[in-house]
Amino acid sequence: MQKEQLKSNIILQTCEGDKHFGHTHFVHDHVLGLVTSGIAEHYTPDGVTTYTAGTLCLFRRIQLMKTIKKPYEGKNFTTINIFLGQETLKRYSLEHDIKADGNYNGEPNVMIDHDEFIKGYFSSLMPYFAHPEKLTPTLEYVKTIEAIELLLRKPALKDFLFDFTEPHKIDLKEFMSRHFSYNIPLAQFARLTGRSLSTFKRDFAKIFSTTPEKWLQKQRLEQAYFLITQKNKRPSEVYLEVGFENLSHFSTAFKKEFGTNASSL
Repeated sequence: MQKEQLKSNIILQTCEGDKHFGHTHFVHDHVLGLVTSGIAEHYTPDGVTTYTAGTLCLFRRIQLMKTIKKPYEGKNFTTINIFLGQETLKRYSLEHDIKADGNYNGEPNVMIDHDEFIKGYFSSLMPYFAHPEKLTPTLEYVKTIEAIELLLRKPALKDFLFDFTEPHKIDLKEFMSRHFSYNIPLAQFARLTGRSLSTFKRDFAKIFSTTPEKWLQKQRLEQAYFLITQKNKRPSEVYLEVGFENLSHFSTAFKKEFGTNASSL
């Protein structure tokens, strides 16, 4: 079971039990995330990155995240996430007269050194998760600003944080061929490719001669077939990886597409 203790910007997330929890989500805002226990496996078209306890990473806004969360050494997966919203960053930019020097073109996810100041910062948050009523909106804003100040000790992160531009229109065929396994709404695929939803659907039909829904399901099932038959993976291992929300839906769609049960392969 997955639980969250939530304020608008600061979240303590816990995945309880010995099961793996997988999800795909669209990152709307920059997120500073600390893994406090367990393991997270972050899947991208280029491979898998593993985040162990103590890993601190800054994730860039407007990107896709596919993550499998696992318990480790008898401990649940837990993480603390600080969301750095655009309105907060724009306010900070105006108040402190700090702006990006240009568009950010670096890595979308940046590892942050877990030094004594960062450790002290996250330690200062822990009492609020036991007593969330103590974290007033003012205190929450102050703690968010503190996170920004700590990050700006690394000058290279200025463009990361204060580049407020939206994605430009990119090659739709290339992007979808690399990211079809991400289970997100079409509107978010549209934004990632620099299009409105209506333009996305129109361009998609021109390129693929079918609807996004049909194309996505076919690509995901074909990828699952490959992983099962060529990589000897079990259906329970691949359904999240290829973009299905649950095993039952995957099994039904697989049999309809290939005329056989995935488990029989």
